[in-house]
Amino acid sequence: MCDALVALGSCTASGATLFAKNSDRPPDEVQRVRWSAARRDRGRLQATHIELAPHHGETLGCLLAQPTWCWGAEHGVNEAGVAIGNEAIYTTLDPRTAAPALIGMDLVRLGLERSSSAAEAVGVILDLLDGYGQGGAGHDPQGSQPGVAYWSSFLIADPASAYVVETSGSIAAVEQVHDVRAVSNRTTIPAFDAVHRHPSQPVEQLVDPRWHASNRMLDARPVNVEAMQQHLRSHDSCAADGCSDGWSVCMHAVEGDRLVQVTASSMIAELRSAGDCSAWVLLGHPCSHDYAEVAVGAAGGTAFSMG
Repeated sequence: MCDALVALGSCTASGATLFAKNSDRPPDEVQRVRWSAARRDRGRLQATHIELAPHHGETLGCLLAQPTWCWGAEHGVNEAGVAIGNEAIYTTLDPRTAAPALIGMDLVRLGLERSSSAAEAVGVILDLLDGYGQGGAGHDPQGSQPGVAYWSSFLIADPASAYVVETSGSIAAVEQVHDVRAVSNRTTIPAFDAVHRHPSQPVEQLVDPRWHASNRMLDARPVNVEAMQQHLRSHDSCAADGCSDGWSVCMHAVEGDRLVQVTASSMIAELRSAGDCSAWVLLGHPCSHDYAEVAVGAAGGTAFSMG
């Protein structure tokens, strides 16, 4: 479970694009935030479940939030000012039937490593889906929730533009963002949602309260970093929309007496221009931890690590 949102510069106090995401994961999963330096692949690339042909040319350096068990990343921002986050979504196609392939977190990292704009990242992700497919467990095989599989949606932004990509296996839909946009753990592109939404996913209880809370925050323009941080720390979605058991934007979700999903990492990125971006990152619950500010790109950030 996750929530992500973006406000383009026309809707922010600073005039820069703001991107934000909470990564909600199993409570026993360990994440880290680190700088992944640019590199040149010399042979086939090992992603989480499969190998890929090497990338031609040098990759871009990226600030990544990664579960330590997998190759990919939950969210991140690269030195060109591209930010990407993914969401678990469920459709009429059962992800448990798919052979191991790329998972959404792999596609986040690959999009960041290979793209200098949001539009280019959309193309990279679509090409990889077409060439390798999507499939395999998205949770730690040695953790408390092994074998969980899901499809992914992506929120992708740069200093001037943003896009939503929603998938069902290798099928994908793309929507350009014109001002503000929020995504959560459900299909949200209207035509794609009408055809592919899982008929029995309880979005009204577990997803829509968070999605509606994100949209309300984005409606209170101009958006700024402090408002993004306050939103990612909030439990207001439960109070406002009647969800229960901790399925809030800052997540502490329980089933019975068992904690099942928690916010494990969080990021806000201010995308001013290529080579001149800032990110505010933390590990753990945003409601009880402070964000650390990191310069991304030519200004620095290459030695950063957390966790």
